[in-house]
Amino acid sequence: MEKKAFVTKEQIEKIVKTYPTPFHIYDERGIRENAKALREAFAWNPGYKEFFAVKATPNPYLINILREYGCGTDCSSLTELMLSEAMGLDGKDIMFSSNDTPAEEFQYAAKIGATINLDDITHIDFLEKSIGYLPKTISCRYNPGGYFAISNNIMDNPGDAKYGFTTPQLFEGFRRLKEKGVERFGLHAFLASNTVTNEYYPILARTLFEVAVKLKEETGAHITFINLSGGIGIPYRPDQEPNDIRVIGEGVRKVYEEVLVPAGMGDVAIYTELGRFMLAPYGHLITRVIHEKHTHKEYIGVDACAVNLMRPAMYGAYHHITVLGKEDKPCDHKYDVTGSLCENNDKFAIDRLLPQIEIGDYLAIHDTGAHGFSMGYNYNGKLRSAELLLREDGSVRLIRRAETPKDYFATFDCLDFYNRLKF
Repeated sequence: MEKKAFVTKEQIEKIVKTYPTPFHIYDERGIRENAKALREAFAWNPGYKEFFAVKATPNPYLINILREYGCGTDCSSLTELMLSEAMGLDGKDIMFSSNDTPAEEFQYAAKIGATINLDDITHIDFLEKSIGYLPKTISCRYNPGGYFAISNNIMDNPGDAKYGFTTPQLFEGFRRLKEKGVERFGLHAFLASNTVTNEYYPILARTLFEVAVKLKEETGAHITFINLSGGIGIPYRPDQEPNDIRVIGEGVRKVYEEVLVPAGMGDVAIYTELGRFMLAPYGHLITRVIHEKHTHKEYIGVDACAVNLMRPAMYGAYHHITVLGKEDKPCDHKYDVTGSLCENNDKFAIDRLLPQIEIGDYLAIHDTGAHGFSMGYNYNGKLRSAELLLREDGSVRLIRRAETPKDYFATFDCLDFYNRLKF
C-alpha cells in the first residue's frame, strides 16, 4: 500500500506563515469518511454505539466531528470525564473504563451518569463504598488469560495484562452484582492491540458472546450490551494492508446470529471503543529540517522531538515519513531522523531510506492522529505543539494552541520566582 500525505508542500508553506512547526494537523475529510464507514458497518445492530477512546486524541473539536456520526466517549480519568461533560455529552453517551481507580473518579462518573466499566472484582465493594450505592447498569471487563491467537499466530498476551476479571471472578462478580440490585449488565474485553486483520473482532466477539450466554444461563444476569473495545489497528507500514471495517462488521454479525440469537439474546447492543482506528491515519506531525550531521551515521535533525510523538522512542514504533515536495524522488539516502532531546532514543526513524533531504525541507510524519499529541510531555523543558484541523474546504483552523514558557512555569507555587521570569 502506498502511503501518501494528505497535505502538500505548498499547503504547509502557507500554513507555517501563521503556525510555525512543529504541529499536528488532522484531516477532517478522512475522519468523516471513516466514521461514516464504521457506522454503516455495524448498522445491522440497532443498539450499536462507538465510544471513542478519549485518551487517543483528547480534543473537543475532533470528538465533536465524531459525535455527528453517533459516537460517544470512553474515558479513563477524571479529566476525560470532565471534558466529556463540558462538551455536553449525556451520561448514556459516556463509558468510564478505568483501572486502579481513585474513589473521587468513581464518584464523578456516577454523578454525571456515565456507564461504569469495572476492571476488578474488588472494585464492586470499592465502588459501592465510594458512591454509597451500585448503579442499576454495570459493565465488567473480562480477561480470560493465556494468549490470544488468530490462525495459530499469537496476537497478544492477555495473561500478562493488568486488566480485567478472570473467568471465575467474572461469574462470581455477576452473581454478587445481581444480588446487590444491579439490573443491566455489560461485558467488555480488550485482548489484542493494533491488529491488522479482519479476523480479530469476529474472533473476540465469539469469545465474548459465548461467555455472555453462559453468564446469562448460570447467573440470570440481563446482559444488555457487549463492548468489543479497541484493538482494530492501522497499517503503519506501507507494506501492510488496511483493515476493511465493513468486512469486520459483517464478520461480527455472523457470529452474533450464530451464538447470541439462538440463546434468546438477539437484543444485545454491540459497543466499540476505538481510538487508533478512528483517528490515527488522519493526523500528521509536520516538522522542519533544521540540521544535518555527518558522523558515524547520517543524521537529519528536525524541530520536533519525542515530546511531540513519543511512540518511536517509547516502543520503537514505525511511523512513515514523507519528505514533502519530494514524493517522486528516489529513496536512496539512509538517515536517522532525530529530535533534540538529550536522549539517544529521540529518533523518529533509524536507517530509513528517504529522498535526499536538505535543511528547510518539511517532513510529514504519518499516523499521528491517535496516541500522538496526547502522549506528549515536557521533558527537557520542551513545549507541546499546536494542533490544527485541515477542513474539508481546504482552510485550516487552530484547535489547540502551542504551549508557551508561561504555561510551563505556571504551576510553580512561587510567585516571586514567577514574577522574575522574562516572557
